[in-house]
Amino acid sequence: MTFWVGTKHFMRGSTLALVVWTVLAFLFAGQFYASSAMMGRAVSWSHALSFALADWYVFALLAPPVAWLGRHVRLEWPVRTRHVIIHVSSCAAFMMAYLLLRAAVALWQVRVSGASVGFFDVFEPLLVKTLPHSLLVYWAIVSVQHVAAYQERARERERRAAELEQRLTAARLQALQMQLNPHFLFNTLNAISSLMHQDVDAADRMVVRLSELLRRALDTRDRQEIPLREELEFLDRYLEIEQTRFRDRLTVKRSIDVTLLDAHVPNLVLQPLVENAIKHGIEKQRKPGIIELGARREEDQVVLTVRDNGPGLAAAAARPKRKGHGIGVGNTRRRLEQLYGRRQEFLMRDAEGGGTEVIVRFPFRGSALPSA
Repeated sequence: MTFWVGTKHFMRGSTLALVVWTVLAFLFAGQFYASSAMMGRAVSWSHALSFALADWYVFALLAPPVAWLGRHVRLEWPVRTRHVIIHVSSCAAFMMAYLLLRAAVALWQVRVSGASVGFFDVFEPLLVKTLPHSLLVYWAIVSVQHVAAYQERARERERRAAELEQRLTAARLQALQMQLNPHFLFNTLNAISSLMHQDVDAADRMVVRLSELLRRALDTRDRQEIPLREELEFLDRYLEIEQTRFRDRLTVKRSIDVTLLDAHVPNLVLQPLVENAIKHGIEKQRKPGIIELGARREEDQVVLTVRDNGPGLAAAAARPKRKGHGIGVGNTRRRLEQLYGRRQEFLMRDAEGGGTEVIVRFPFRGSALPSA
């Protein structure tokens, strides 16, 4: 497979080079044809083209080793004396090789036309006419290869920088997810511990649900995005634990656009938001708590909402914060920034009619990000 790919690239490059040399030959043939006519020594177009093709096809034959040398022996700052000597010697060899080959071709062309001349009869005029020309062609080839090599190195640097950025983003996302999982586990175990003294059977059911949650979290730990369907299934298991704990005090309402169930969302994006709503909204009041979940699409964005009927942000800000407050929410903000940059929005505000509302926006994506 590698051989065929390499052969394909070689053939493509050779074809392009042949086209370039042929175009140059036609341009110089036109210039030779027009200038000869203007000087009163008109030549036929076939004569002008044949000699121009001979000139440039000889250059084409000698160009590959010069191109190779230009890519591997670069005249870059600081200039190395050894590289200068190599190129000066190579240039002299190139010019001499061109003169000899071009003279041989010219001798064949003249003899085909019926004239009887010797080798040096065609060599001496070529020595005067083409010596500066071949010098310029050599350094033009070297310059083109320097430019091509510079562009290639620039593209390689960009590719490596992009790879490093991707790896850095993946590492940051992995670190944030590793931070989120223990946070979730600690809070859930704390809830089970509180219930253990009130209802042992309920606490036992919560332990079973927690094991299912942990198993599912482990199954998706290397996935930064999952379908919304899976995210909601995970959230349902978490809510089963919380509803076992709060019983009639917790009601969950859903408004989910079913066409978005296969859309990909950040893994564990909803659970921290719901946990925060329960912890800072439902727990702080005696009246029945309501959590409203929403998922809709607005043009090319997915919009997720989590709303509670708690005291709201102003009341929450007036209370002293407990240790660990906001880890899940802050983690979610940072993960969204890492995943989507400026194409995301995280908004937490007081909801109309009371409570707190969190709105998350990010690009609609039909396939998941690669594993970290």
